[in-house]
Amino acid sequence: MPPTPSPPVRLYCFPHAGATSSVYRPWKTLAPPHLQIKGIDPPGRGTRTREPHIADYRTLVDSLADHLAADLRQARKNTPHLRYATFGHSFGATLSLAVGATLARTARQAPERAILSAALPPPLQPPDTTAALTDEELLAKIAADGGTPRELLTDGAMSRYLVRLMREDYAVRRQFPQDTALHTDVPLTLIAARQDAYVTPDQMWQWSHHSSAPSRHAEIPGGHFAALQQPKEILTIVGEDLSR
Repeated sequence: MPPTPSPPVRLYCFPHAGATSSVYRPWKTLAPPHLQIKGIDPPGRGTRTREPHIADYRTLVDSLADHLAADLRQARKNTPHLRYATFGHSFGATLSLAVGATLARTARQAPERAILSAALPPPLQPPDTTAALTDEELLAKIAADGGTPRELLTDGAMSRYLVRLMREDYAVRRQFPQDTALHTDVPLTLIAARQDAYVTPDQMWQWSHHSSAPSRHAEIPGGHFAALQQPKEILTIVGEDLSR
């Protein structure tokens, strides 16, 4: 007998600082048939450029939760029992968990799992000094961090746009440590890159204190953007966890 097809699951993916959901576009062709990749943009960004930007962290989380819930309701018109999970990389990791926790707390369906990559938990966030940087200094920092195509850094109009996005996201990130109540009963998958200069595996595992459910720890080779550079490996980890 042929194997029973895996039930469909939608993976909502939150991008890193300064990025849009387009960073997850290549994942759609690499994911197994039952895994639906859905990138999430905050208001004022990417697919939601015409919407006003939200600068307040808590308001942004609530807005993203409403956006995700509306998308899931629409998707379930065709697939009534569609499951979902969240994924977030770096800046997007905290948002993805906060959104999932909000959906669980407000009596809407919680995600099956929250998958977090390359991010410090709120209590470990260091003081942010980027607000004091000039645009040129911020661009130099972005270049040193890696993960941003060189053509975006050298094109005048694009680099100015990138600086604006980064400043908006850093302003939100400065509010992360205030979320001392960020806790959920959603199972977590925590992905750490061994050569990440910003988040060590041990620091990544500290996210387990933010959930009362079991957490899975997964290490991959590479630096801070390893998860985006190795989508096949990440999708294998995701597929294993969502088929449990």
